[in-house]
Amino acid sequence: MCGRFAFYSPHEAVVRLFGLGPDAPEVEPRWNIAPTQYVPAVRADEAGRRTLSLLYWGLVPGWAKEKAIGARMINARAETLAEKPSFRNAYRRRRCLVLADGYYEWQRSGALKQPHYIRLASGEPFAMAGLWERWRDPQSGSPLESCTIVTTTPAASIAHLHDRMPVILSPESHGIWLDPNREQSEVIDRLLGPTGLDLAASPVSRQVNNARNDGPGLVEPPTE
Repeated sequence: MCGRFAFYSPHEAVVRLFGLGPDAPEVEPRWNIAPTQYVPAVRADEAGRRTLSLLYWGLVPGWAKEKAIGARMINARAETLAEKPSFRNAYRRRRCLVLADGYYEWQRSGALKQPHYIRLASGEPFAMAGLWERWRDPQSGSPLESCTIVTTTPAASIAHLHDRMPVILSPESHGIWLDPNREQSEVIDRLLGPTGLDLAASPVSRQVNNARNDGPGLVEPPTE
């Protein structure tokens, strides 16, 4: 699964790597992004223009009666996207890139779970495959745009940490995934396997367990 991640790359690198316009908003660096918070995501319109937005992490389907359902939909399994009522419409038409520099996974070590920070070996930011939805609160009428992160089987290099990982898209596949004119198809389905990009994983401080903690020290080796 993917339940916590970091995104702190400089604005210039984000614009260049994800094909954004010069007017793209800057995103505050964060090292401990948690579910039900707002996360940076790239979407594309029918003309292919890409925009960067902050979406609520925890997908709330348009038919939902309350926002709380989103806390249970932070991840979507790649194998069942086309079948699950919560995800299938978004999979056809509302795909996005959730931007990250790395994500955290926990490995059991005796009675404790040791967090690890997983990133690209290159050190560059990357895009996790996401789906997004629009919802309107039936009581207040307030709109909400939310998202979920798609997960798949893990790459061999990190399979010892967990049996799932986020779908990490190669830069060459960003345009295919984002294209709202390309509905779910075999071409899209083929993007949903474990990444072929080189990954690096290292243990980090258990301070990341508390979502209130933040700062660059969280992605460094533990000192305690």
